[in-house]
Amino acid sequence: MIPRFTPTPPRRIELLAFPNVQLLDIAGPLQVFASANDLARAAGNAAPYEPFVVAQGEHVTTSAGLGLATLPLPSPATALDTLIVAGGFGVYPICDDRPLIDWVKRRADSARRVASVCSGAFLLATAGLLDGRRVVTHWKRCDEFARRFPAVRLDPNPIFIEDGKFWTSAGITAGIDLALALLEADLGHAMALAVARQLVVFLKRPGDQAQFSTALTRQQDDARFERLHGWIAEHLDADLSVTALAREAGMSARNFVRRYREAAGITPARAVEQMRVEAARQMLEAMQPVKRVADRCGFGSEETMRRSFLRLLGTSPSAYRDRFAQRSV
Repeated sequence: MIPRFTPTPPRRIELLAFPNVQLLDIAGPLQVFASANDLARAAGNAAPYEPFVVAQGEHVTTSAGLGLATLPLPSPATALDTLIVAGGFGVYPICDDRPLIDWVKRRADSARRVASVCSGAFLLATAGLLDGRRVVTHWKRCDEFARRFPAVRLDPNPIFIEDGKFWTSAGITAGIDLALALLEADLGHAMALAVARQLVVFLKRPGDQAQFSTALTRQQDDARFERLHGWIAEHLDADLSVTALAREAGMSARNFVRRYREAAGITPARAVEQMRVEAARQMLEAMQPVKRVADRCGFGSEETMRRSFLRLLGTSPSAYRDRFAQRSV
């Protein structure tokens, strides 16, 4: 069933493209708004959006090699609902394009809201639009972003952040989550969920969900411990003491601790705690009872899990779970 919503004049959405733009940064959000239009028309309503891809020329080639036909940059004063700046390797040279930077600044003034996908935040920050604001970008670009824009309050963890009229998102597929959140703000939760289902998105993720996996990060630290990390993830409720981990890795306890710290930059105990907290977050997001989560993730008690959550996330398991319960209403 197509959810009902009150029709309004279509909202103009502009997605800014440029040479070597990341294709999915454009195509992902664009399809969210296009699918919302399809569902609205199927229900006998007018399309709620007018999405356009704009650029300095009439054609850009994405970093994937696919060409996009684009509209010229409109007058900065033209009425606009939402400006979305995509990311990709091409964002770096355009951060030196003063005419484009000036257009972005003036266009943002005309927009009801402004958003970036992935490294598109670099362009908004270069334009001075993000100073003092809490933002996110692709996790691999966070260190560089923090060095270049110290006046911006970078938070590397969420998949998207809303700060006033400015929305920023993490890498690539997070642009779909961002667009779904913009859609939900416009047309309600039911419509956003209907579009997510239409796109066969596995889960409509909230913004404060972590943008990358602790287990994956641990695997990237050193290939020597990839198999061990996989084993830990499958045995979170088992004995994961240094002795047990060293035995699984085929090392003495002393040698294991030394080599692990050299490879991962943290102790084995802290790595286990991070992986347990991540697994617990996923279960809490699925509305699992706190006690069951503590047991299955190997914390031993709810109090131990609470201390880990407070240390790593600054919130309790119950409060974390409540945030997701409120969103499901």
